[in-house]
Amino acid sequence: MSIQDLKGTYDAIYSLGDLCLASIQLRKFNLRPFAGPLDWMASNQLSEVSRLLSNKFTGYMELHNLKATGEYSTGINSTDPYLVITDTAYNIVSSHDFRADSNTFTNFPEYTKVKEKLDRRVERMLKFFEEGERILFVRTEASFADTLQLESAISSVVKNNYQILIINHKDRQDMEKKAWPIRNVTVVEMPEYEKWTNNDDYWEALFENIAVKEVED
Repeated sequence: MSIQDLKGTYDAIYSLGDLCLASIQLRKFNLRPFAGPLDWMASNQLSEVSRLLSNKFTGYMELHNLKATGEYSTGINSTDPYLVITDTAYNIVSSHDFRADSNTFTNFPEYTKVKEKLDRRVERMLKFFEEGERILFVRTEASFADTLQLESAISSVVKNNYQILIINHKDRQDMEKKAWPIRNVTVVEMPEYEKWTNNDDYWEALFENIAVKEVED
């Protein structure tokens, strides 16, 4: 699909990983009025994200599946230390939820608060799957095969219209639209170099004339 096919207003726009970049850019361009259950998570294996969507988040971030990696991260908007925690059921990593001063590598006293937050986000997302007229999903880093699987998973759980935007980062100097013959999918490549800070103009071009309806968080 073309970039022009993405334009218009959506009931919801969700980041599907692979890191925080899509969420950061959505927030920067005022397209993230509420958080999604995969915001600020690391999900390097897109096949696991597809499985999670197909399962409608059943078993997501359950306590018995959580394992501390022994590493630390920082807050989203601070340098405070946070534990890096893996959901071993889906190989999804939380780096910004469990504060190091309140949790340990073997005990997560903040778990209930974190899980309740994620459950609210999951509940809202599933409601959009049922009732939303148009949803946009944004994913950085995806192969053709994994994108085929993702589209199939989304089509099985989303009742109405949806679009999928894939952004892959490559050793290149500009942005280029790629022709992948997958329905409801638009794919672009952006420069890999300094991708966290140098590609704002390309993101702005992608998101031009895209809007999201306001919903209370």
